[in-house]
Amino acid sequence: MVMTPEAKVKKKVTEQLKKLGAYYFYPVTGGYGRSGVPDIVGCYRGNFFAFECKSGKNKPTALQDKNLSDINVAGGIACVVNEDNMMHIEDILKGIEVKNKQLELDFPVQYE
Repeated sequence: MVMTPEAKVKKKVTEQLKKLGAYYFYPVTGGYGRSGVPDIVGCYRGNFFAFECKSGKNKPTALQDKNLSDINVAGGIACVVNEDNMMHIEDILKGIEVKNKQLELDFPVQYE
């Protein structure tokens, strides 16, 4: 089975999350689910995170953007992950600025 470009991004993200020992899952939308929920959500060192995975020039929908913003406002870590930043998951989770300016991280992080 051929992987889509977005599936490749998700695979790289989950490989890093496994190495970090983060708890994560892919939420199921539809039915009783909620539309616009990010592709991967979880917890790492007491911090809630959510990643919307995109590839190429794909951008999140308005509803996806709203969900990412709502998570950030609530104190979680939420951002779009793509080929530019998919290898920097640990930095993202620790609040370290990465090259991709698409990330706007402004949240309290509990690290020394």
